[in-house]
Amino acid sequence: MAKAVYGSADPIAAIATTLGQSALTVVRTSGEGSLDLLRGVFSRPERLGTAAGGTIVRGWIRAPDGEGAPVLIDEVLVSVYRRPRSYTGEEGADLSCHGGMAAGRAVLAALKAAGFREALPGEFTFRAFMNGKLDLTRAESVMEIVAARTDTGREHAVGRLSGVLEREIRSVQALLVDVLARAELFLDYSEDEAGDGAAEDEREGVLPGRREAGEALERLRRLSAAWSRERLYQEGALVVIAGRPNAGKSSLFNLLLREERSIVTEIPGTTRDWIEAGVSIAGIPVRLVDTAGLRAPSSGADPVERIGMARSRDLLSLADLVIYLIDGLEGMGDEDRAFQSPAPVLTVWNKIDAAPLPALPAQMPGISAKTGAGLEELCRVTAGMLEAAAGGAAAEAGAAPGTLRQKELVDEALGAVEEALAAESRGEPLDIIAASLRNGINALGEITGEVSTADILEAMFSKFCVGK
Repeated sequence: MAKAVYGSADPIAAIATTLGQSALTVVRTSGEGSLDLLRGVFSRPERLGTAAGGTIVRGWIRAPDGEGAPVLIDEVLVSVYRRPRSYTGEEGADLSCHGGMAAGRAVLAALKAAGFREALPGEFTFRAFMNGKLDLTRAESVMEIVAARTDTGREHAVGRLSGVLEREIRSVQALLVDVLARAELFLDYSEDEAGDGAAEDEREGVLPGRREAGEALERLRRLSAAWSRERLYQEGALVVIAGRPNAGKSSLFNLLLREERSIVTEIPGTTRDWIEAGVSIAGIPVRLVDTAGLRAPSSGADPVERIGMARSRDLLSLADLVIYLIDGLEGMGDEDRAFQSPAPVLTVWNKIDAAPLPALPAQMPGISAKTGAGLEELCRVTAGMLEAAAGGAAAEAGAAPGTLRQKELVDEALGAVEEALAAESRGEPLDIIAASLRNGINALGEITGEVSTADILEAMFSKFCVGK
Protein backbone atom coordinates (compact mmCIF):
# COMPACT_ATOMS: atom_id res chain seq x y z
CA MET A 1 0.00 0.00 0.00
CA ALA A 2 1.31 3.46 -0.90
CA LYS A 3 2.37 5.67 2.00
CA ALA A 4 -0.32 8.10 3.14
CA VAL A 5 0.54 11.70 2.30
CA TYR A 6 -1.02 15.08 2.88
CA GLY A 7 -2.59 16.49 -0.26
CA SER A 8 -4.19 13.33 -1.61
CA ALA A 9 -7.94 12.99 -2.19
CA ASP A 10 -8.10 9.45 -0.80
CA PRO A 11 -11.23 8.59 1.19
CA ILE A 12 -10.15 8.94 4.81
CA ALA A 13 -11.74 8.10 8.16
CA ALA A 14 -10.86 8.73 11.79
CA ILE A 15 -12.42 8.76 15.24
CA ALA A 16 -13.02 12.44 16.00
CA THR A 17 -13.98 12.14 19.68
CA THR A 18 -12.14 10.90 22.74
CA LEU A 19 -12.58 7.19 23.30
CA GLY A 20 -14.06 6.36 26.67
CA GLN A 21 -17.30 6.19 28.60
CA SER A 22 -19.59 8.61 26.78
CA ALA A 23 -22.97 8.82 25.09
CA LEU A 24 -21.59 9.08 21.56
CA THR A 25 -18.49 8.44 19.49
CA VAL A 26 -18.12 10.29 16.17
CA VAL A 27 -16.27 8.74 13.24
CA ARG A 28 -15.52 11.26 10.49
CA THR A 29 -15.03 10.49 6.79
CA SER A 30 -14.09 12.61 3.79
CA GLY A 31 -12.71 12.27 0.28
CA GLU A 32 -13.57 11.48 -3.30
CA GLY A 33 -15.98 8.51 -3.46
CA SER A 34 -16.34 8.27 0.31
CA LEU A 35 -20.16 8.09 0.22
CA ASP A 36 -20.05 5.22 -2.29
CA LEU A 37 -17.63 3.33 -0.04
CA LEU A 38 -19.84 4.00 2.95
CA ARG A 39 -22.87 2.62 1.11
CA GLY A 40 -21.06 -0.72 0.89
CA VAL A 41 -21.16 -1.20 4.68
CA PHE A 42 -24.45 0.61 5.38
CA SER A 43 -27.76 -1.18 5.86
CA ARG A 44 -29.70 1.36 3.73
CA PRO A 45 -27.40 2.01 0.76
CA GLU A 46 -30.14 3.37 -1.55
CA ARG A 47 -31.33 5.88 1.04
CA LEU A 48 -27.77 7.00 1.70
CA GLY A 49 -27.04 7.34 -2.01
CA THR A 50 -29.95 9.74 -2.56
CA ALA A 51 -29.59 11.69 0.70
CA ALA A 52 -29.10 15.41 0.25
CA GLY A 53 -26.23 17.23 1.88
CA GLY A 54 -27.02 18.43 5.37
CA THR A 55 -29.38 15.54 6.12
CA ILE A 56 -29.17 12.59 8.51
CA VAL A 57 -29.81 8.94 7.71
CA ARG A 58 -30.26 6.26 10.38
CA GLY A 59 -29.06 2.73 9.80
CA TRP A 60 -26.56 0.01 10.69
CA ILE A 61 -22.89 -0.39 9.88
CA ARG A 62 -22.31 -3.96 8.77
CA ALA A 63 -19.25 -6.01 7.98
CA PRO A 64 -18.97 -9.48 6.44
CA ASP A 65 -18.05 -12.40 8.65
CA GLY A 66 -15.55 -15.05 7.57
CA GLU A 67 -18.09 -16.57 5.18
CA GLY A 68 -19.29 -13.31 3.66
CA ALA A 69 -22.52 -12.96 5.66
CA PRO A 70 -23.23 -9.44 6.98
CA VAL A 71 -22.67 -8.90 10.71
CA LEU A 72 -24.19 -5.91 12.47
CA ILE A 73 -21.52 -3.65 14.00
CA ASP A 74 -23.45 -0.67 15.41
CA GLU A 75 -26.56 1.39 14.78
CA VAL A 76 -25.50 4.88 13.67
CA LEU A 77 -26.74 8.25 12.51
CA VAL A 78 -24.98 9.35 9.32
CA SER A 79 -24.71 13.11 8.75
CA VAL A 80 -24.28 13.49 4.99
CA TYR A 81 -22.16 16.23 3.37
CA ARG A 82 -22.02 16.96 -0.35
CA ARG A 83 -19.18 18.93 -1.90
CA PRO A 84 -18.41 21.77 -1.64
CA ARG A 85 -20.65 22.43 1.38
CA SER A 86 -18.66 20.55 3.98
CA TYR A 87 -15.85 21.24 6.42
CA THR A 88 -13.22 19.92 4.02
CA GLY A 89 -14.93 21.00 0.81
CA GLU A 90 -15.18 17.32 -0.17
CA GLU A 91 -18.05 14.87 0.10
CA GLY A 92 -18.11 12.92 3.32
CA ALA A 93 -20.08 11.94 6.39
CA ASP A 94 -19.93 11.98 10.18
CA LEU A 95 -21.09 8.74 11.81
CA SER A 96 -22.55 9.13 15.30
CA CYS A 97 -22.03 5.75 16.98
CA HIS A 98 -22.72 4.57 20.50
CA GLY A 99 -20.11 5.72 22.98
CA GLY A 100 -17.46 3.63 24.67
CA MET A 101 -14.20 2.08 23.57
CA ALA A 102 -15.51 -0.73 21.37
CA ALA A 103 -18.18 0.74 19.11
CA GLY A 104 -16.11 3.48 17.48
CA ARG A 105 -13.15 1.19 16.91
CA ALA A 106 -15.33 -1.49 15.35
CA VAL A 107 -16.99 1.04 13.01
CA LEU A 108 -13.60 2.45 12.01
CA ALA A 109 -12.31 -1.06 11.31
CA ALA A 110 -15.33 -1.73 9.07
CA LEU A 111 -14.68 1.49 7.14
CA LYS A 112 -11.01 0.64 6.65
CA ALA A 113 -11.98 -2.79 5.37
CA ALA A 114 -14.35 -1.08 2.91
CA GLY A 115 -11.53 1.00 1.41
CA PHE A 116 -11.04 4.04 3.64
CA ARG A 117 -7.58 4.75 4.99
CA GLU A 118 -7.01 6.16 8.45
CA ALA A 119 -6.56 9.92 8.37
CA LEU A 120 -3.25 11.54 9.20
CA PRO A 121 -3.13 14.02 12.11
CA GLY A 122 -4.88 17.22 11.06
CA GLU A 123 -5.67 15.88 7.59
CA PHE A 124 -9.31 16.99 7.60
CA THR A 125 -8.30 20.58 8.44
CA PHE A 126 -5.45 20.37 5.91
CA ARG A 127 -7.98 19.53 3.21
CA ALA A 128 -10.22 22.37 4.37
CA PHE A 129 -7.26 24.72 3.88
CA MET A 130 -6.27 23.29 0.51
CA ASN A 131 -9.86 23.52 -0.74
CA GLY A 132 -10.18 27.16 0.27
CA LYS A 133 -12.55 26.60 3.19
CA LEU A 134 -10.10 28.01 5.77
CA ASP A 135 -7.02 30.18 5.66
CA LEU A 136 -4.07 29.17 7.86
CA THR A 137 -5.04 31.47 10.74
CA ARG A 138 -8.47 29.84 10.95
CA ALA A 139 -6.99 26.36 10.53
CA GLU A 140 -4.58 26.91 13.42
CA SER A 141 -7.39 28.30 15.57
CA VAL A 142 -9.12 24.90 15.41
CA MET A 143 -6.39 23.39 17.57
CA GLU A 144 -6.27 26.50 19.74
CA ILE A 145 -9.92 25.88 20.63
CA VAL A 146 -9.15 22.23 21.42
CA ALA A 147 -6.23 23.27 23.66
CA ALA A 148 -7.99 26.23 25.34
CA ARG A 149 -7.83 26.03 29.14
CA THR A 150 -10.24 28.84 30.00
CA ASP A 151 -13.34 30.40 28.49
CA THR A 152 -11.41 33.57 27.68
CA GLY A 153 -8.76 31.61 25.80
CA ARG A 154 -11.50 29.81 23.92
CA GLU A 155 -13.22 33.09 23.06
CA HIS A 156 -9.99 34.50 21.61
CA ALA A 157 -9.46 31.37 19.52
CA VAL A 158 -13.07 31.50 18.31
CA GLY A 159 -12.44 35.07 17.20
CA ARG A 160 -9.58 33.87 15.01
CA LEU A 161 -11.72 31.01 13.70
CA SER A 162 -14.35 33.57 12.69
CA GLY A 163 -11.70 35.50 10.73
CA VAL A 164 -10.71 38.39 13.02
CA LEU A 165 -6.97 37.88 12.50
CA GLU A 166 -7.28 36.99 8.82
CA ARG A 167 -9.18 40.19 8.06
CA GLU A 168 -6.62 42.33 9.90
CA ILE A 169 -3.67 40.66 8.16
CA ARG A 170 -5.27 41.04 4.73
CA SER A 171 -6.16 44.66 5.44
CA VAL A 172 -2.57 45.53 6.41
CA GLN A 173 -1.31 43.57 3.41
CA ALA A 174 -3.63 45.55 1.12
CA LEU A 175 -2.13 48.81 2.44
CA LEU A 176 1.38 47.61 1.66
CA VAL A 177 0.39 46.33 -1.77
CA ASP A 178 -1.02 49.77 -2.57
CA VAL A 179 2.19 51.46 -1.41
CA LEU A 180 4.29 49.02 -3.44
CA ALA A 181 2.16 49.61 -6.54
CA ARG A 182 2.71 53.36 -6.26
CA ALA A 183 6.44 52.91 -5.79
CA GLU A 184 6.70 50.61 -8.78
CA LEU A 185 4.83 53.13 -10.90
CA PHE A 186 7.88 55.38 -10.69
CA LEU A 187 10.15 52.47 -11.55
CA ASP A 188 8.15 51.51 -14.66
CA TYR A 189 7.35 54.92 -16.20
CA SER A 190 9.14 58.11 -16.93
CA GLU A 191 8.49 61.29 -14.98
CA ASP A 192 6.24 62.59 -17.75
CA GLU A 193 4.14 59.44 -17.79
CA ALA A 194 3.86 59.33 -14.00
CA GLY A 195 2.73 62.95 -13.80
CA ASP A 196 4.35 66.13 -12.51
CA GLY A 197 3.08 65.74 -8.96
CA ALA A 198 4.29 62.18 -8.67
CA ALA A 199 7.68 63.05 -10.16
CA GLU A 200 7.99 65.93 -7.70
CA ASP A 201 7.47 63.49 -4.82
CA GLU A 202 10.09 61.14 -6.22
CA ARG A 203 12.70 63.88 -6.67
CA GLU A 204 12.20 64.93 -3.05
CA GLY A 205 12.70 61.37 -1.82
CA VAL A 206 9.15 61.01 -0.49
CA LEU A 207 7.76 57.48 -0.66
CA PRO A 208 4.41 57.49 -2.48
CA GLY A 209 1.88 56.21 0.04
CA ARG A 210 4.11 56.93 3.03
CA ARG A 211 1.08 57.65 5.19
CA GLU A 212 -0.40 54.23 4.37
CA ALA A 213 2.97 52.59 5.08
CA GLY A 214 3.05 54.34 8.45
CA GLU A 215 -0.45 53.09 9.24
CA ALA A 216 0.57 49.54 8.34
CA LEU A 217 3.61 49.89 10.57
CA GLU A 218 1.52 50.91 13.61
CA ARG A 219 -0.98 48.11 13.06
CA LEU A 220 1.81 45.55 12.81
CA ARG A 221 3.29 46.87 16.04
CA ARG A 222 -0.06 46.41 17.78
CA LEU A 223 -0.31 42.86 16.45
CA SER A 224 3.20 42.05 17.65
CA ALA A 225 2.56 43.48 21.11
CA ALA A 226 -0.70 41.54 21.41
CA TRP A 227 1.14 38.21 21.29
CA SER A 228 2.13 38.46 24.97
CA ARG A 229 -1.57 38.71 25.79
CA GLU A 230 -2.41 35.59 23.82
CA ARG A 231 0.53 33.62 25.22
CA LEU A 232 -0.65 34.42 28.74
CA TYR A 233 -4.09 32.97 27.99
CA GLN A 234 -2.65 29.92 26.24
CA GLU A 235 0.32 29.01 28.41
CA GLY A 236 -0.92 30.46 31.68
CA ALA A 237 1.13 31.65 34.65
CA LEU A 238 2.68 30.28 37.83
CA VAL A 239 1.32 32.04 40.91
CA VAL A 240 2.85 31.20 44.29
CA ILE A 241 1.11 31.94 47.59
CA ALA A 242 3.71 32.78 50.24
CA GLY A 243 3.78 34.23 53.73
CA ARG A 244 4.60 33.49 57.33
CA PRO A 245 3.20 30.33 58.98
CA ASN A 246 -0.50 30.54 59.80
CA ALA A 247 -1.06 33.59 57.56
CA GLY A 248 -3.90 31.75 55.80
CA LYS A 249 -2.11 30.55 52.67
CA SER A 250 -3.79 27.15 52.57
CA SER A 251 -7.20 28.71 53.23
CA LEU A 252 -6.71 31.09 50.29
CA PHE A 253 -5.50 28.22 48.12
CA ASN A 254 -8.65 26.24 48.90
CA LEU A 255 -10.84 29.30 48.38
CA LEU A 256 -9.43 29.96 44.90
CA LEU A 257 -9.82 26.28 44.01
CA ARG A 258 -13.28 26.09 45.60
CA GLU A 259 -12.33 22.79 47.16
CA GLU A 260 -10.45 21.53 50.20
CA ARG A 261 -7.05 20.54 48.82
CA SER A 262 -4.68 21.88 51.48
CA ILE A 263 -4.96 20.91 55.16
CA VAL A 264 -5.87 23.91 57.30
CA THR A 265 -5.21 24.01 61.08
CA GLU A 266 -4.31 26.63 63.67
CA ILE A 267 -0.92 24.96 64.14
CA PRO A 268 1.87 26.94 62.40
CA GLY A 269 3.88 24.84 59.95
CA THR A 270 1.05 22.49 58.98
CA THR A 271 2.01 22.75 55.29
CA ARG A 272 5.45 21.09 55.02
CA ASP A 273 5.77 20.98 51.22
CA TRP A 274 4.21 22.81 48.30
CA ILE A 275 1.03 21.67 46.61
CA GLU A 276 -0.26 22.90 43.26
CA ALA A 277 -3.46 22.87 41.22
CA GLY A 278 -4.84 24.47 38.07
CA VAL A 279 -7.34 27.30 38.36
CA SER A 280 -8.73 30.10 36.20
CA ILE A 281 -8.24 33.61 37.56
CA ALA A 282 -10.18 36.20 35.56
CA GLY A 283 -9.88 33.96 32.50
CA ILE A 284 -6.12 33.36 32.86
CA PRO A 285 -5.06 29.71 33.35
CA VAL A 286 -2.97 29.63 36.50
CA ARG A 287 -0.79 27.01 38.19
CA LEU A 288 -1.51 27.96 41.77
CA VAL A 289 0.97 26.81 44.41
CA ASP A 290 0.47 26.71 48.18
CA THR A 291 3.84 26.79 49.96
CA ALA A 292 5.24 26.09 53.40
CA GLY A 293 5.24 29.10 55.71
CA LEU A 294 8.36 31.27 55.65
CA ARG A 295 10.04 32.27 58.89
CA ALA A 296 13.53 32.79 60.20
CA PRO A 297 15.24 29.43 60.78
CA SER A 298 16.01 28.44 64.35
CA SER A 299 18.27 25.76 65.79
CA GLY A 300 15.28 23.79 67.05
CA ALA A 301 13.24 23.96 63.84
CA ASP A 302 11.74 20.76 62.47
CA PRO A 303 14.10 19.51 59.69
CA VAL A 304 11.10 18.63 57.52
CA GLU A 305 9.77 22.18 57.89
CA ARG A 306 13.22 23.53 56.98
CA ILE A 307 13.19 21.54 53.74
CA GLY A 308 9.67 22.80 52.98
CA MET A 309 10.73 26.42 53.46
CA ALA A 310 13.78 25.89 51.23
CA ARG A 311 11.55 24.49 48.49
CA SER A 312 9.17 27.42 48.88
CA ARG A 313 12.03 29.87 48.33
CA ASP A 314 13.13 27.92 45.24
CA LEU A 315 9.62 28.32 43.77
CA LEU A 316 9.79 32.08 44.14
CA SER A 317 12.47 32.22 41.45
CA LEU A 318 10.16 30.41 39.01
CA ALA A 319 6.95 32.30 39.73
CA ASP A 320 5.29 34.82 37.43
CA LEU A 321 3.63 36.38 40.48
CA VAL A 322 3.83 35.92 44.25
CA ILE A 323 0.78 36.57 46.41
CA TYR A 324 2.29 37.36 49.81
CA LEU A 325 -0.20 37.08 52.67
CA ILE A 326 -0.07 39.21 55.79
CA ASP A 327 -1.73 37.76 58.89
CA GLY A 328 -4.11 40.58 59.83
CA LEU A 329 -4.34 39.39 63.44
CA GLU A 330 -0.56 39.51 63.83
CA GLY A 331 -0.02 42.61 61.71
CA MET A 332 2.91 43.30 59.44
CA GLY A 333 6.09 42.10 61.11
CA ASP A 334 9.77 42.57 60.36
CA GLU A 335 9.86 39.31 58.38
CA ASP A 336 7.00 40.54 56.19
CA ARG A 337 8.77 43.84 55.52
CA ALA A 338 12.01 42.04 54.70
CA PHE A 339 10.39 39.63 52.24
CA GLN A 340 11.99 39.72 48.79
CA SER A 341 11.27 37.83 45.61
CA PRO A 342 12.67 37.87 42.07
CA ALA A 343 9.06 37.76 40.81
CA PRO A 344 6.51 40.59 41.12
CA VAL A 345 4.84 40.54 44.54
CA LEU A 346 1.21 41.28 45.40
CA THR A 347 0.98 41.89 49.14
CA VAL A 348 -2.43 41.00 50.56
CA TRP A 349 -3.88 41.65 54.03
CA ASN A 350 -5.71 38.52 55.18
CA LYS A 351 -8.39 37.95 57.86
CA ILE A 352 -10.29 41.20 57.28
CA ASP A 353 -13.29 39.51 58.88
CA ALA A 354 -11.46 39.73 62.22
CA ALA A 355 -8.79 42.38 61.55
CA PRO A 356 -9.96 45.19 59.23
CA LEU A 357 -7.49 46.46 56.67
CA PRO A 358 -5.56 49.37 58.23
CA ALA A 359 -4.88 52.65 56.49
CA LEU A 360 -1.40 52.06 55.09
CA PRO A 361 0.77 54.43 53.00
CA ALA A 362 0.66 51.94 50.15
CA GLN A 363 -2.86 50.48 50.08
CA MET A 364 -2.99 46.71 49.58
CA PRO A 365 -5.93 44.42 48.79
CA GLY A 366 -7.72 42.94 51.76
CA ILE A 367 -9.32 39.51 51.90
CA SER A 368 -10.84 37.00 54.23
CA ALA A 369 -9.71 33.57 53.14
CA LYS A 370 -12.24 32.25 55.66
CA THR A 371 -15.39 34.03 54.38
CA GLY A 372 -14.35 34.88 50.81
CA ALA A 373 -14.73 38.64 51.32
CA GLY A 374 -12.52 40.57 48.88
CA LEU A 375 -11.92 37.57 46.58
CA GLU A 376 -13.28 39.27 43.45
CA GLU A 377 -11.02 42.28 43.93
CA LEU A 378 -8.02 40.04 44.60
CA CYS A 379 -8.63 38.15 41.35
CA ARG A 380 -8.97 41.42 39.44
CA VAL A 381 -5.69 42.80 40.82
CA THR A 382 -3.91 39.46 40.29
CA ALA A 383 -5.00 39.33 36.65
CA GLY A 384 -3.94 42.94 36.14
CA MET A 385 -0.44 42.26 37.48
CA LEU A 386 -0.07 39.14 35.34
CA GLU A 387 -1.15 41.11 32.29
CA ALA A 388 1.30 43.90 33.10
CA ALA A 389 4.12 41.38 33.60
CA ALA A 390 3.26 39.83 30.21
CA GLY A 391 3.66 43.22 28.59
CA GLY A 392 0.11 44.25 27.77
CA ALA A 393 -3.54 44.38 28.68
CA ALA A 394 -4.83 40.86 28.19
CA ALA A 395 -8.47 41.84 28.17
CA GLU A 396 -8.38 44.32 25.31
CA ALA A 397 -10.25 43.23 22.22
CA GLY A 398 -8.93 43.01 18.70
CA ALA A 399 -6.84 40.83 16.43
CA ALA A 400 -3.80 39.07 17.82
CA PRO A 401 -1.46 36.28 16.71
CA GLY A 402 -2.54 32.93 18.11
CA THR A 403 0.65 30.94 17.47
CA LEU A 404 4.37 31.57 17.65
CA ARG A 405 4.55 31.02 13.87
CA GLN A 406 2.12 33.88 13.32
CA LYS A 407 3.99 36.12 15.78
CA GLU A 408 7.35 35.52 14.09
CA LEU A 409 5.89 36.33 10.66
CA VAL A 410 4.23 39.49 11.99
CA ASP A 411 7.64 40.55 13.34
CA GLU A 412 9.23 39.73 9.98
CA ALA A 413 6.69 41.93 8.20
CA LEU A 414 7.15 44.63 10.83
CA GLY A 415 10.91 44.60 10.35
CA ALA A 416 10.52 44.82 6.57
CA VAL A 417 8.24 47.86 6.78
CA GLU A 418 10.56 49.53 9.30
CA GLU A 419 13.47 48.95 6.92
CA ALA A 420 11.49 50.36 3.99
CA LEU A 421 10.68 53.55 5.87
CA ALA A 422 14.23 53.84 7.19
CA ALA A 423 15.57 53.47 3.65
CA GLU A 424 13.16 56.16 2.48
CA SER A 425 14.35 58.53 5.20
CA ARG A 426 17.96 57.94 4.10
CA GLY A 427 17.03 58.81 0.54
CA GLU A 428 17.62 55.30 -0.80
CA PRO A 429 16.36 54.49 -4.33
CA LEU A 430 12.79 53.29 -4.70
CA ASP A 431 13.88 49.85 -5.93
CA ILE A 432 15.58 49.23 -2.55
CA ILE A 433 12.44 50.38 -0.71
CA ALA A 434 10.20 48.28 -2.96
CA ALA A 435 12.22 45.14 -2.18
CA SER A 436 11.64 45.62 1.56
CA LEU A 437 7.92 46.16 0.98
CA ARG A 438 7.72 42.93 -1.01
CA ASN A 439 9.36 41.04 1.85
CA GLY A 440 6.75 42.40 4.24
CA ILE A 441 3.89 41.47 1.92
CA ASN A 442 5.25 37.94 1.49
CA ALA A 443 5.59 37.48 5.28
CA LEU A 444 1.94 38.44 5.73
CA GLY A 445 1.02 36.04 2.94
CA GLU A 446 2.70 33.21 4.86
CA ILE A 447 0.47 33.94 7.86
CA THR A 448 -2.72 33.35 5.90
CA GLY A 449 -1.26 30.66 3.64
CA GLU A 450 -1.11 32.63 0.39
CA VAL A 451 2.61 31.87 0.43
CA SER A 452 3.45 28.37 1.68
CA THR A 453 5.48 25.24 0.99
CA ALA A 454 4.55 21.58 1.32
CA ASP A 455 7.17 21.03 4.05
CA ILE A 456 5.87 23.89 6.18
CA LEU A 457 2.26 22.78 5.83
CA GLU A 458 3.04 19.15 6.66
CA ALA A 459 5.03 20.15 9.75
CA MET A 460 2.17 22.38 10.91
CA PHE A 461 -0.77 20.02 10.40
CA SER A 462 1.06 16.95 11.70
CA LYS A 463 0.83 18.51 15.18
CA PHE A 464 -2.98 18.45 15.05
CA CYS A 465 -5.16 15.73 16.59
CA VAL A 466 -6.21 12.78 14.46
CA GLY A 467 -9.79 13.47 13.36
CA LYS A 468 -9.28 17.24 13.08
